[in-house]
Amino acid sequence: MTATRVGRLDDLVAGQPRLVEVGGARMVLARVGETVYACDDMCIHSGGPLSEGKLSGTRLTCPWHGWSYDLRSGACVLPAHAKDRSVRVYAVRVEAGEVWVDL
Repeated sequence: MTATRVGRLDDLVAGQPRLVEVGGARMVLARVGETVYACDDMCIHSGGPLSEGKLSGTRLTCPWHGWSYDLRSGACVLPAHAKDRSVRVYAVRVEAGEVWVDL
């Protein structure tokens, strides 16, 4: 895997998803406390922009139809019939205030 710097921890506001483009991929960064999560920006339901969704703890909800994902695993948690589906998540690490994502 290739680690890519995607920004500084101080630039991420806790509770506010942020869109970044890395290597041609659109992904969402979400800061929860001092932990940062990353996943694809596209909802698996109908392509909604997850970066415009609502973050509650580690749950990110698509603004279009309310599908929700656990950012720790990418697993869909709502609706119930889609719990076997997921969005792609990326490993993230923070070193010296810099945020790195493994692609």
